[in-house]
Amino acid sequence: MDRETRPLPPGATIGILGNGQLGRMLALAAARLGYKTHVYGPDKDSPAEQVATASTVAAYENAAALIGFAAAVDAVTFEFENVPVKTAHELSSRLTVRPGPKILEIAQDRIKEKQFFAAIGAGTPAWAIVNQRKDLDSALQTTGTPAVLKTARLGYDGKGQAKIKTPGDADAAWAAITGGKTPAEDGFAVLEAFVDFRCEISVIVARAADGQVVPFEPAENEHSNHILSSSFVPARIDPATAKAALAIATRAAEALDLVGLLAVEMFVTASGDVLCNEMAPRSHNSGHWTMDAGGVDQFEQLVRAVAGLPLLTPVRHADVTMVNLIGDDVNKLDRYLKDESARVHLYGKSEARPGRKMGHVNLLKTRGR
Repeated sequence: MDRETRPLPPGATIGILGNGQLGRMLALAAARLGYKTHVYGPDKDSPAEQVATASTVAAYENAAALIGFAAAVDAVTFEFENVPVKTAHELSSRLTVRPGPKILEIAQDRIKEKQFFAAIGAGTPAWAIVNQRKDLDSALQTTGTPAVLKTARLGYDGKGQAKIKTPGDADAAWAAITGGKTPAEDGFAVLEAFVDFRCEISVIVARAADGQVVPFEPAENEHSNHILSSSFVPARIDPATAKAALAIATRAAEALDLVGLLAVEMFVTASGDVLCNEMAPRSHNSGHWTMDAGGVDQFEQLVRAVAGLPLLTPVRHADVTMVNLIGDDVNKLDRYLKDESARVHLYGKSEARPGRKMGHVNLLKTRGR
């Protein structure tokens, strides 16, 4: 059997690009299945470094460090999609990387991402490419207002975007995302129409190397200041909408030939239509509910996909609300620590800052109570 299909034996080492909280929870899940983990990232004393078997603290572009990392692990995955594609290609020339670099190329670029959604027949909000300031005026005729201008690459949690309430806001929005400088390349930004949505949902789907696909049920999400604040499962959507959302996420994973996890964020309109917003080929904040209510959780499912083990079917045993602990929220732990329905997960970060994810809590409601 070749390296792409041979299951990793217990005791093998899974390399994780990124050493934040998602890497931390992934390392803990790997340990339950008998795997060692080696995390790689630029931050010292990071959440993942605190629990992993080994750690390399280095820039993603450090060629010597990457060669040493590749020699020390048996397969590689990543905790976030902004790892340089060049880094992923370099590692994939040496060993198995799941998901593969080509998927990163799509997920890192909002233009390619939207083109991908169109290619698989999934709807999106109206959008247009904006390369220069002059493009913005014509793009606004496509999307109307209100709209949001976003950098095509490297934006997350509201970073790299500016709202345009009226056409008169265009100059300020352009200045906000360019810093007053002229973009150096085409495909710099996208303009997206605001959607009058009923709710936001996400679907996380796992796919194995043999093509087995296992989705988690949709989560309903609420955001504050562009950061996920809470997720609810079951989502308050009708069965037909849930079925459509699951079908889109499954179709996306298959079209990408993904091995690992894919999270697809979607809007549900007043008419029940599902429109794709973004996708991430990794574990996802909106899937943290699975750690305490979902049977197999998203992190174990990712370990299984990377290691070549069979995927499991999630069986939710409780309704659940996941609450993010953001910034000073972590100072309000007492009420959760006293609550028998609460399952607290902290990320080992020493300093609480505005907008920083410090942990999360899963509030469980057993069915029938």
